[in-house]
Amino acid sequence: MKRISNYIAVLVMTALFLVGCAQSPAPIPDQVLAQTSAQMSDQTSAQTGESQSTAGVQANETELVGSTGPKQFKVSDIPAYSGEAYAAVNGNVPYFETSDFTTESFETYSDLDSLGRCGTAYANVGTDLMPTEKRGSIGKVKPSGWQTIKYDFVDGKYLYNRCHLIGFQLTAENANEKNLITGTRYMNVDGMLPFENMVADYVKETKNHVLYRVTPVFQGNNLIADGVLMEAESVEDAGDGILFCVFVYNVQPGVTIDYVTGSSQRSESAPQETAVPEAGSTAGKKAESSAESKNESKSSTETTYIFNTNTHKFHYPSCSSVSQMNESNKQSFTGSRDEAIAQGYEPCGRCKP
Repeated sequence: MKRISNYIAVLVMTALFLVGCAQSPAPIPDQVLAQTSAQMSDQTSAQTGESQSTAGVQANETELVGSTGPKQFKVSDIPAYSGEAYAAVNGNVPYFETSDFTTESFETYSDLDSLGRCGTAYANVGTDLMPTEKRGSIGKVKPSGWQTIKYDFVDGKYLYNRCHLIGFQLTAENANEKNLITGTRYMNVDGMLPFENMVADYVKETKNHVLYRVTPVFQGNNLIADGVLMEAESVEDAGDGILFCVFVYNVQPGVTIDYVTGSSQRSESAPQETAVPEAGSTAGKKAESSAESKNESKSSTETTYIFNTNTHKFHYPSCSSVSQMNESNKQSFTGSRDEAIAQGYEPCGRCKP
């Protein structure tokens, strides 16, 4: 009898062991574990509001590594530059997840990486984030790859601007080093500004929110970004008011840029230099000396200008254009002419400041 009981006990234990094995989960691949860990990290960061330490997208990687960036975005999605300031990506539809949408305003900026490069800047733009004070100077910020370079054929002369990833008019972030990259005048004015103005006008008119994300794309250890991915979608009307996903190229027509260091040179396609009197002539020497003296004085002297935050031009306060300016677009600025230009503004063609 005892032998039978032992036998039954063995059978029961064996059966329980087999059932337990059948219900045990299969081993999880390392890749899936890594993805899950990254997602958990993303959720934690989103809840705590901590900024990230990833410098946008590395162009030699397949997708963004930063927690605030578009996980589905791949560098291969970017169309080759064809002469336009920007191109639609992903059918002009942002890479936002359903869980990203909220009617609460927020803004987050990535920590600079070991090379001093910016990462993704992310915000849900509402009227409560927009500036209520005058814009100050950003001249002390030196983004990665920053160089002061002039070309006579570049609008405003300066090749590079300190480009806000999220425009000042949207979140009032000005001299924030986590929100400023070295960008060409062309990228800043022809590429990014039209989209920033579009979002700002929409938010002011509707009082709605716009989910807005800008991700710089760097290649390898380059200090200058190839460009930025700009995404935006209006929240309350599910994208009926604002919806875009574009890559803005960090290029300047007529200039060849070394993206590793930020140095540059005039390309063969650049316009010819502006003609000036021969340096050897008396008239030439006088004109040259007078022009240099005048330009140096205007460039370095601290002056009060009026910024038009819509057209991104700056004027003397006495300029007739100032009286015609919408009050909501008018902003006073005191500083040098160079500082005004470095902040992304160009001189008025009428009063010629």
